[in-house]
Amino acid sequence: MRKKVIFPLLALAFAASASAQGTIKIGAITSLSGRFATFGQMQQAGFKVAIEEINAKGGVNGQKLELVLQDDASDTNKALSAAENLVNQHVPLILGAYASGITKPLSQYMNRVKVPLLNTTSVDETITKPGNPYTFRVTNQSSVYTRSLIEQLGKMQGLKTVAVLTSNDAFGKSVMNDVSSLLPKSGYQLIGKDTYDQGLTDFRPILNRYKAANPDVVIFASYEQDAVALAKQVKEVGLAPKIIAGIATGFALPDFLKGAGSSAEGFLVTMVWNQDVKYPGAQNLYARLKKALGGEEPSQHAAQSYAGMLAAAEAIRLAGGTDPAKVRDALTKVKLNTAFGPVSFKNYGGYQNQNSVVGLITQVQSGKFVTVAPATAATGKLIIKR
Repeated sequence: MRKKVIFPLLALAFAASASAQGTIKIGAITSLSGRFATFGQMQQAGFKVAIEEINAKGGVNGQKLELVLQDDASDTNKALSAAENLVNQHVPLILGAYASGITKPLSQYMNRVKVPLLNTTSVDETITKPGNPYTFRVTNQSSVYTRSLIEQLGKMQGLKTVAVLTSNDAFGKSVMNDVSSLLPKSGYQLIGKDTYDQGLTDFRPILNRYKAANPDVVIFASYEQDAVALAKQVKEVGLAPKIIAGIATGFALPDFLKGAGSSAEGFLVTMVWNQDVKYPGAQNLYARLKKALGGEEPSQHAAQSYAGMLAAAEAIRLAGGTDPAKVRDALTKVKLNTAFGPVSFKNYGGYQNQNSVVGLITQVQSGKFVTVAPATAATGKLIIKR
């Protein structure tokens, strides 16, 4: 039996593959196919625009960044396989994934192999609460959406009863936990609490039940196709609460506006970035993201991913190299002001390595998302049904 010989120089070259030929490889995992593909395309655009910006300024520590993007096909097992592949390429960190249900097990795997995971779009509370030392989140946790919505509801007169419908997945469950806790504490009565499984297309039995209960507020948390179907079926059954709101995700996509058409008019949609935000450089970022998307309107998911790549580059700069342990430590020192908003990772309120993000309330007005709250970010006024 022949003995396997490992040549030292070959082993050294393999270990340095993440920065070979003058480039630093940055791993990323998102959904370029499957049910979350629209979101994945937004993430890809954000990564691309950020890397172009960084490389145009000379790269990081004298080296250009190279994006190594892998498709998880909207599947957890494929995401884990992609992560293993990237770890074997000795990337200093991985950005991803899109959906909370994929990101949570990915986070656990990355913690075991001691390579940082920088999440840009998943909002499930448990990803950073309690989290782990190797997981960092650029975007908000789900409670930011619900807290900002409840704060807005509190400024309006005569709203007492609420019905809530969410998807039965990690994201939907996180939102349902938030509203179940926060709404009663804020004096609202929950008169409808429902979840639905993937594949349901006829929401009318639930919506008709809500119509009979006549809540003042209806809140939805759903992904892309479901958001459009819900808006259309709300109009079809004649459900007409004083306020109807969508919690980010599918409702925050430009495709929601196109797909739902006039049925989306008046919806409140919680998000953390919109093209009209007042952060310096936001309008320029919007234009670059739109170009990267071939003329399609960018969503918050593209801006979040852009900010995530800037944070990754800054951590590598601060670490002085691509050693994952040093990059992890450097992520705790990142402090940036970006066109998405400020980015730094702190431990607070039981969260670990969590960026603090301001929640926005937008309203669909004349087929566009208009930011109506908070006052410091608003570019328009809320229109209330009478």
